[in-house]
Amino acid sequence: MTGEVVLAVDGGNSKTDLALVRADGELLALVRGAMSSPQHLGIEGSLNVLERLLDKAVKEAHLARNGAVATVAQLLMAGVDFPAEEDEFGEAVARRGWAQRANVGNDTFAVLRAGTERGWGVAVVCGAGINCVGVSPDGRHARFPALGSITGDWGGGYDVGIAAVSAAARSEDGRGPKTTLTALAEAVHRKRIPLGRVVELPPIVFAEAEHDAVAAEIVDRLAAEVAALARVALARLGLEQEPTEILLGGGLLQSGDGRLTAAIEAELRQLAPGLRVRTAESAPIVGAALLGLDELGAGEDMQERLRNELGAAVERLEGRPGDG
Repeated sequence: MTGEVVLAVDGGNSKTDLALVRADGELLALVRGAMSSPQHLGIEGSLNVLERLLDKAVKEAHLARNGAVATVAQLLMAGVDFPAEEDEFGEAVARRGWAQRANVGNDTFAVLRAGTERGWGVAVVCGAGINCVGVSPDGRHARFPALGSITGDWGGGYDVGIAAVSAAARSEDGRGPKTTLTALAEAVHRKRIPLGRVVELPPIVFAEAEHDAVAAEIVDRLAAEVAALARVALARLGLEQEPTEILLGGGLLQSGDGRLTAAIEAELRQLAPGLRVRTAESAPIVGAALLGLDELGAGEDMQERLRNELGAAVERLEGRPGDG
């Protein structure tokens, strides 16, 4: 089994991680590139990003590029939200011939597997957008379309940033309560600040929420949205009375403070007293790779090796001190 290789991908709206891992948990290569969501790039555009990353990873791992590189490819992509999209993306991956078999899913599954060894629970991911997935002990799934405002979503970095700009403008002209959030509406309107940069505002909102009622209201709304997704996933799967783990992933939730997590937990405990809410410690690419190892029947020691080696590699990539 140790000769088998897993190709793991966490393809997001802002960046993409691709790893090659042996079945015994040894990390062969980890590379990072630009966003690869097929929702924004189309299927072929997304696969072209992955192709370039795979070429780089193969060279780093000193593997042959003729024929399939991996036994299993586990590609977890933002923007793959419906079964039909999974099928279409999977068929396109198969034509590329990267692996003997390929599994395609939404990137929320990576967060869930990265955060728990049990393989079931609920994960809410909040980065540029917001999404949720639930997996029951018997393998049933609870999912959401997560297409933005047209499917009733609110809570990504863009939404929180726009809420801050709007609140600041209303504070300045008197239509809303006073707030310490800086008014940026005119600067955005006159394009002195690109509209896309509002995604950088959530950390400021979290910090101001400690002493500013308007910022605190935005944080509370985010907590309510996260809790609503998790609550519905729990109910669909009948897990309200189970000791379920709720994993919080994505840059927005991971950059939040204790107030946000506490508010989410307080709302959910009213429904499910035995659940546990926590931020996912391992990067999503670890979850994607673990799902690949699961398919190969890897044991706990092999999975632990993967967590250690791939986790340390992610930390080095991001310039953070690691354990190894």
